[in-house]
Formats: sequence, C-alpha cells, structure tokens
Amino acid sequence: MAKGNIFVVDDEEDILELIRMNLDREGYKVTCIEAGEECVKKAREKLPDLIVLDLMLPGIDGLDVCKILKNDSKTRHIPIIMLTAKGEESDIVTGLELGADDYMTKPFSPKVLTARIKAVLRKGTVSPESDAGDVIKRKNIVIDPGRREVTVSGKAIDLTFTEFEILIFLARRPGWVFTRSQIVNGVKGAGYPVTERAVDVQIVGLRKKLGAVADMIDTIRGVGYRFRD
Repeated sequence: MAKGNIFVVDDEEDILELIRMNLDREGYKVTCIEAGEECVKKAREKLPDLIVLDLMLPGIDGLDVCKILKNDSKTRHIPIIMLTAKGEESDIVTGLELGADDYMTKPFSPKVLTARIKAVLRKGTVSPESDAGDVIKRKNIVIDPGRREVTVSGKAIDLTFTEFEILIFLARRPGWVFTRSQIVNGVKGAGYPVTERAVDVQIVGLRKKLGAVADMIDTIRGVGYRFRD
C-alpha cells in the first residue's frame, strides 16, 4: 500500500526520474509533472499529500505555483518542498513567506530529500489557528479565517501566507506576549527552516500593510511581540 501521493514538479527529466525512483522505492506513489500550470490543475483535482516543487519552470514559475496553491482554500493544506538551483537567500525567503514548508538546493541528495519529505509529512502544515474558527474583530481589523481575508476599516488588505498566519496567531490571544521562537513554532511548527530574525521582517511587512492600525502589534523589547488587548 502506498504511503502517500507525491507530486514532483521539474522540467528536467533526469531529475524527475531520479526522485521518482527513490520515492517509489520508499513506497510512495509519484506523479511527475513538468510545468507549473499542469501542477496547479492536477493539485486541485487530485489533492496530493505533498509537492516537491522546482522554482525554475516553463510558464508560471514555482513561486507563482506556490502562491496560487497556498491562497486556495482547497489546496493550501498541501505541504510544499522547494527544490531549486536558485540558492539565493531572497528566493528561499520568498518561497517560505508564500507558505512553502521546506527547501533544498540543487545538487541534492535523494536520501536527504526523502528524509525531509518524511519529516514534513509527519509534521503536517495545517495551522489550527487559521483553518477554522469564528471571524475575529479587533478594533478596525476584521479577520475571516475561513476565507483568509483581512480588512482594515472595511478595506481589504493583501497579506502573504505567512503574514496572515502571524496576524491570526497573535490576534487570537490579545495581550499575550510571544517570543519570536514561539511565533515560528506556533505558526509553522517546531524545526521549521526559518531564523527567528525572519519574524521581524514579517512583522515589518505586516505593520506596513495594516497602516493606521499598525500599532495594534506591540514590540516587547527583549522578548517578542503581542497583539494589543
């Protein structure tokens, strides 16, 4: 019996075959895909257990695929591991901000990739904080977890996947102070490949988008952050 259905998305046939062979040996069912548009279409139809996604793809690239899938309520729970030759920090950070669960750079070890896949599948990626629950209203901020929508004074604001997760994590516990490590663990789970400093970057972007109500997120010097009660 297959352990799970995994999509491997890459435009290089030799890499597809290498990953397929190794995952097949481990008991996974593997679907090989060579284009971003095809990945989005099949992911919505088949709902795989995990996607290994290259960033450099013909048509829409891997970052756009990640963004589309993570902004779709039907597919946002699907874990994504980025596999790419682009090792620049900005590409990696962008992918993780969009909701990717892990990343590896080429060249890579098939054994290490398999281990990462197992770890991500064990951990899962659905955040209980944002996947269900009532609409949250704080001052002029309205957060709808089901629709993944945020409005400020009636105006919709466009948040990245991670910005939304951090906002709802803090807003559900107004007055509570969380360290950066607690925020990472609460939003992404223990062992997520992001430094605590990356939380500061996310908070800066989040405050900028919140505009007039940016002061609802307090910085507690030497500790972390809280959402004002």
